[in-house]
Amino acid sequence: MEKFLSERVKNLATSQTLAMAAKARELRSEGKDVIGLSLGEPDFNIPDFIKKAAKDAIDQNFNSYTPVDGYTDLKNAIINKFKRDNNLIFSPSQIVVSTGAKQALYNIASVLINPGDEVILPCPYWVSYADIIKLKGGIPVEIKTNIENDFKMTGEQLKSAITNNTKMVWFSSPCNPSGSVYSSNELEEISTVLESFKNIFVVSDEIYEHINYKGGHISIGAFNKIKERTITVNGVSKAFAMTGWRIGYIGAPEWIARACNKVQGQVTSGANCIAQRAVITALNENPEKIKYMVDEFESRRNLILELLGNIIGFNCNVPDGAFYVFPDISFYFGKNINGFEIKNASDMSMFLLEKALVATVTGDAFGNPNCIRISYAASKEQIIKAVDRIKAALEK
Repeated sequence: MEKFLSERVKNLATSQTLAMAAKARELRSEGKDVIGLSLGEPDFNIPDFIKKAAKDAIDQNFNSYTPVDGYTDLKNAIINKFKRDNNLIFSPSQIVVSTGAKQALYNIASVLINPGDEVILPCPYWVSYADIIKLKGGIPVEIKTNIENDFKMTGEQLKSAITNNTKMVWFSSPCNPSGSVYSSNELEEISTVLESFKNIFVVSDEIYEHINYKGGHISIGAFNKIKERTITVNGVSKAFAMTGWRIGYIGAPEWIARACNKVQGQVTSGANCIAQRAVITALNENPEKIKYMVDEFESRRNLILELLGNIIGFNCNVPDGAFYVFPDISFYFGKNINGFEIKNASDMSMFLLEKALVATVTGDAFGNPNCIRISYAASKEQIIKAVDRIKAALEK
């Protein structure tokens, strides 16, 4: 019966992060002690002050359909947050609240990408970018990066990738999966290149903004050269450990925001009422209230880099943000370990799952076939245990 499915969905790849998580759950159901380092999900509980706001919203009987683009007071909280943290100035008509940042990205693709439009993606990129673009008939154009340049594209690379069909550039900083953070000078260089191309738009995914170990997050939308063509995407899943609450948002030129609101109104309408009320409280608080989580992530980053440094063939950069390491493991390609041939990164991820009982994600899913993504959004005990298993399995 699958022959009746649309060609669009037949050509759509399954999210590799979710697929690996499903495989790990399957092995756990068989009684195997799998350590999950595949999902980008903080292991912290939601801060109590946010829980209280949600409980208060329930008691205050917030239960009706919400405005498609979000409650007015939430939009005002987002506007204040953008000004406070990012030096970005928006009006309420430029804000759209969605059911997670992923829906926000889908909205943007829906309103800006036509079939044949090219969208530049510096590799590695978040797993869903390319397929969201393809769903809308767009063509992902990859810019290759590597550990030597900290997995960041240069202005020169960007300029070389631009054609007459280029419509957009999508990137994240801090980056999922590499943890790389673009500096002010690097963003200035990118904005200078794009200044001359008036028909190219930028999607800046800043969902990991607060999980930044260098401090002083910079938004490309703050550069005058490109601000009128930049859509800034953010949300509360990562920094506030609110993954299941599904609230994301954009700040964009008004005509783009209106179009996103139009699309969302036909697909999901407004986001969850209780979650929105809780997010008002989250965003109005000083980011210092969640610094304890950031400090712990930094400590875990240092730990996992030290441990992986003891494994031959794991070549890591030092990520300045997010909660992932993205080691180049191509040293193992072509090698045979206890009858298991490692031909590529996908083989390595499967080997580690089956032989070490550690779930990771292949770099192929992120546009880099030489690496695997390892999330350190887990306890230090789990991290130590996982790396010990990886080391033991590879030493065989």
